[in-house]
Amino acid sequence: MLHKDLRTSIFNIYGFVRFADEIVDTFHDHDKAFLLQQFKTETYDAISRGISLNPILNSFQRTVNEFNIDHALIDAFFCSMEMDLNKKNHDCETYKEYIYGSAEVVGLMCLYVFCEGKQELYNELKHGARSLGAAFQKVNFLRDIKADFNGLSRVYFPGCDFNNFTEQDKRNIEKDITNDFREAYQAITRLPLKARFGVYVAYKYYFSLFRKIQRMKPARVLESRIRIPNYRKAMIIFRAGVKNQLRLI
Repeated sequence: MLHKDLRTSIFNIYGFVRFADEIVDTFHDHDKAFLLQQFKTETYDAISRGISLNPILNSFQRTVNEFNIDHALIDAFFCSMEMDLNKKNHDCETYKEYIYGSAEVVGLMCLYVFCEGKQELYNELKHGARSLGAAFQKVNFLRDIKADFNGLSRVYFPGCDFNNFTEQDKRNIEKDITNDFREAYQAITRLPLKARFGVYVAYKYYFSLFRKIQRMKPARVLESRIRIPNYRKAMIIFRAGVKNQLRLI
């Protein structure tokens, strides 16, 4: 849904973060801490040299160097991935730190690409980009409770006991996510045209997923991964396309 000029760079960012996430989530028969540290070292080597024999890192370094992506965002991302290796329960401080490094910085990396070097525009929109990344991540946490809690023994939401997940717990989380979505939307309407439609479709998809979760009881959220059926996805794209044509985004 993004303009063709932006797609490759966004693919490059996604490939990088997806690969690191796979290391901490799925390489259970290997020394994950060593592999992640090796991947981190190779990432910075690739960026400094401007080349890597690892195709994922070679693609990522190209995007980092082309758009002058702040290396502090990469540092924060790796910090969150390292937390996934050992941190099973979060307090408010580590939760915010994790959300920033695992999701908000990804939104900021993408914003560098969307703004195509316009630093003033980046500065204006970065709060909204962080909010959208946070909203996406928190929705993912809600729909993945079963896999995270039962499969990986992780509890991301501070103060929650998923052995006794109450309606009030769920409402508190949903209130926080609602605020993130509200702040993100204001920034989406000000994105450059090349990025606006694609980001808006992603926003509407995740917001629809969130609305579905809101209608469910806490016990049901714990039982299965919530999904949006394909026909609903098609409707989201169609309606977003109409709004885009009418310049209502």
